[in-house]
This record gives sequence, C-alpha cells and structure tokens, in this order.
Amino acid sequence: AGMAGWGGFFFSLLNYKTEKYVIAENRRIGILFRLYQLAVLGYIIGWVFVVKKGYQEREEAIQTSVITKLKGVTLANSSETGLYLWSAEDYVIPPNGEQVFFVVTNYIETPNQRLGFCAESFKVPNGRCQSDDDCIEGETVISGHGIKTGLCYNSTGTCEIQAWCPVEYSKTPTEALLSNAENFTIYIKNFIRFPKFEFSKSNVLETSDRNYLKSCSYDKEHHPYCPIFRIGDLISWTGHDFQDMAVKGGSVGILIEWNCDLDKDSSRCNPQYSFTRLDMNMNNSITSGYNFRYARYYKDQDGETYRTLYKVFGIRFDIMINVKKTVIFCIILIFLFFQGAFACDMILLYMMNTSSFYRERKFEIINFKYDFTNHLQCSCFVMLQGVPMGTPADMLVERNVNILCCASGPRHRCRYTQGWY
Repeated sequence: AGMAGWGGFFFSLLNYKTEKYVIAENRRIGILFRLYQLAVLGYIIGWVFVVKKGYQEREEAIQTSVITKLKGVTLANSSETGLYLWSAEDYVIPPNGEQVFFVVTNYIETPNQRLGFCAESFKVPNGRCQSDDDCIEGETVISGHGIKTGLCYNSTGTCEIQAWCPVEYSKTPTEALLSNAENFTIYIKNFIRFPKFEFSKSNVLETSDRNYLKSCSYDKEHHPYCPIFRIGDLISWTGHDFQDMAVKGGSVGILIEWNCDLDKDSSRCNPQYSFTRLDMNMNNSITSGYNFRYARYYKDQDGETYRTLYKVFGIRFDIMINVKKTVIFCIILIFLFFQGAFACDMILLYMMNTSSFYRERKFEIINFKYDFTNHLQCSCFVMLQGVPMGTPADMLVERNVNILCCASGPRHRCRYTQGWY
C-alpha cells in the first residue's frame, strides 16, 4: 500500500494543471472584486503616474560638483603675540575650496616652542608623579606632550619629558578672538548634470553682469541664484548664534537639494537650501564644539628650528548635495492588480456556506482514456422533433442540436451542451 501511494504521488507530478473559469453569480463577491480593482487602478493612475510621474525614465548616474571660496579679513589681538591680521589664507583649512572646509573663529597660541626638556602639564593624569619611580624612562605620556625621562619634578608634581617646550598653554576660551568672522562670505558654486538627457545646471545666476556676484548676497525670495552667503546669516538659519558658536566651534551642514522634472521648463529646476547644526545643540556640552591643533615652523639666526603651536576652534562646514529620484516597480503594481481574483477565490472556497459546491465546479479531474470513451458512447436525450429519443451521441455529429447528455463516469454528473456537437 505504501509503494502504491508513493507511486501515485510521483505520477501525479506529471499531471498538467490548467485554469478553468467559473462564473460565480454572487453580487457581494463581485462588488468586492471590482472595488479592489478600482482601488489598485486609482492608486496606479492617480498616485504613481500623475503625482509621482512613474512613467518617466530615471537618471541613475547624476554628476555633481562643488567649489567653495571664502573672503574676509579681521584683526585678532592675542596676549601672546599681540595684533595679527587674519585673512582667508590663514583661517580657511584647507584653502583650495573643497566640499568640506573649516573656518577658524578662535585659537590658543603657544609661541616659541623648541625641542628640549620640561615638565609635563599637571592637567595630564599620566604625567603626574610623587617620585622618580613614577616616571619610567622612555615611556610615552598617555594623552600628554612627550616622552618621560625618568625624573620627577617636585615643584610641579609632574614628570620631566622630552618634548616641544614649553608645553601647550591649556585654558578654556571664554570669547572668540575672530568675532568679526561672522561677516566673512562663502561662495558656494554647485553644478549638476544629467548625462543621459544632456541637461546641466548650476546654482549661479546666468547673467552677463560681471558686478552681480560682487554685490549680491543670497536671499531666498529676492536672490535665490546668488551663491554668496554671509557666515553670520548662515549660522542664524540653523537656529544658533554665531558669537556663541565661535568660542568653542561647531559643525554645520549645508544641504543643496535639487528636485528636477525634465518634463517641465528648466526654470522650475531650482536649488533648495537647508542649514542645520550637526554637533550637539548645547554649546556647553563636553561633546559639542570643534577644534584641532597645527603648528607653524620657523628657523632662528642660528638655524635652529622653533615653532608656534595653535589650538584652533572654528566651524566645520559640510556641503551635501541631494538630487531626488524615484523608481516605481510597475511589475509589483500589476501583480497587486490581479490579486483581487485570488482574494475572492479564497472567500468562495473557504469562507462561505456554498464553498463545497464552488470547489466542485472550479476543480475538475479529466481522465482522457476513461472519460473520452464514455463521452462517445453515452446515450443522449435529444430535445428536437424528428429525432428519436435515445439516439446515440456519435450519430449527432455535425448537427446543430440541443442535447442533455448523461455520461456515466466516475463523477456521475449531467451536463447540458448547446451548439455543434
């Protein structure tokens, strides 16, 4: 019995299944089916094609470039070196106009450092000591300024180190030395290009007036195509005050967003700017602000090298470009459209009182060897004058008659056929 069962299973895999269409005259199911189709069709036409332009071809390899330039000068009065004139060559890092750049707004200066031996700063925990045993010779001071020599200075309570001496002045700034940096201007030039459609545009007004860029300043309403931004205005658009941010620095994101529909006129393809502060909102947080160190090196008359160390605070600008594009998967939408029939079938097959009757009509098994022979040999009752009752079916071939044929077979059912037999 087991082998016969497995044999029947494997032979059933060779059967061919095809669709049989059954018209179910049920208004509730019919209304549900049409409402589902109308909903999917409305979504496809209204949302996908009209609103989202799903029929459009999309550009996947959009090309974009950003060029930046800063201008402005200011005087800074440092207690260590006195007055110093800062220009763009000094306060912009890097100076070559990249998409990410840093503007110095404050600094701590440690001038005239020379290689030698001096005491480590007491603010460095790993550099503190009570005896020479705490200062292992040749050991690097963790988060410090040099290498331990093996001596402990009782006067400072720190190890002697070999380093650039004196070590860095460590203090917390309270006001910005470059407070006038809010009047510096940033020139941001952005190009976008759609190579597939041979379309390109920039955020700079196309004009023959050479004085336009020398006199304009960005304004969302009056000068949307002027790419020159005052730093103070730019910081205020993030919801913060420049003078507060300038003390310890910060990070600002500039987002240029393009939403171009090339079906429309190119004048409607315009850049949209948004500005946000990327570091912590509270400037007194230990994680807010932005700073780093760099040095300027010199040689004295004897050829000995010395340097001035700067711990600079400032604002880091990150320029981000976003070109909107949408991909609509039409195959998925078509699939959803035809799932209405599947849902209605499930209701008719499993959720109604007449489910067994529907299943019997929807699924039919045909045995060609058995059913076809019975079909030709069945006795038919002919509803036509002049044809004797009980005339065999094969004698009515090619006669246009109405026949009620009761075929003997595994399901013992009657079927009514009309037309050419």
